[in-house]
Amino acid sequence: MDSEQFQRIAKALADPTRFEILEHIAKQSEMGCRHLCGCFPVAQATISHHLKELSSAGLVESRKDGQFVYYKTRPVVLEGYMAELRRRMYFAAG
Repeated sequence: MDSEQFQRIAKALADPTRFEILEHIAKQSEMGCRHLCGCFPVAQATISHHLKELSSAGLVESRKDGQFVYYKTRPVVLEGYMAELRRRMYFAAG
């Protein structure tokens, strides 16, 4: 994992709302944007912004079905991030 993607993921996960959105998506095989909007007391545009950041970091992928957009997590990316974090922490501590 390159340093730029590592930083994008770290930034995405640092925001409590984005982290909670990712948790919601991870609990389902797939989750629609409209459903996510009902889970949080923020505007749809705010949810869309958070989803864009999660997508940019590679943590979620989307698919369109007509006017609806559905998201699912990309576990391999999160696993890669965790492995890189462990590697960096191990070298920092050693």
